[in-house]
Amino acid sequence: MGVSVRRAGAADAATLHGVAAATFGLACPPGTLPSDIDAFIGEHLSEERFGEYLADEARALLLAEVDGEAVGYSMLVFGEPADAAVASAVSARPTAELSKIYLMEGRHGSGAGQALMTATLDEARQRGVASVWLGVNQQNVRANRFYEKTGFARVGVKTFVVGSQTHDDFVRELAF
Repeated sequence: MGVSVRRAGAADAATLHGVAAATFGLACPPGTLPSDIDAFIGEHLSEERFGEYLADEARALLLAEVDGEAVGYSMLVFGEPADAAVASAVSARPTAELSKIYLMEGRHGSGAGQALMTATLDEARQRGVASVWLGVNQQNVRANRFYEKTGFARVGVKTFVVGSQTHDDFVRELAF
């Protein structure tokens, strides 16, 4: 299996939406209502929203593929954190948020995640940031383990809203 990672372009909005719709719920804690997951996808992960993200110069989206099939994606958002809890927790500036990094079910442990993370962090370094931060649900054991292995330290907490539910996230930072 050869994983390739490339910068996503305008023509990839539908593909990104498809991967996002298939993967977002996998990262939600048990008990998250399907209707809340669907509402979040509709509001933040639609094909139209991905078109907007792809056109935004403050964002970089990467697509991981195996034999031409999309298996994951990531999105960096460059700039100062808008959330006060995050802004006080993240120490190195300038910074970028690793807003999204998801793999299709069955691809965890295949090397695709590490290839996507490596390419994403390379993109952040090329844009000149001193750190990358992310929010991850406190109950997402697999993701927290992956981020720790990659070098992301837990530096704070924040909330994350999915539909009508508020979840508790760890804030993690990787300083370069």
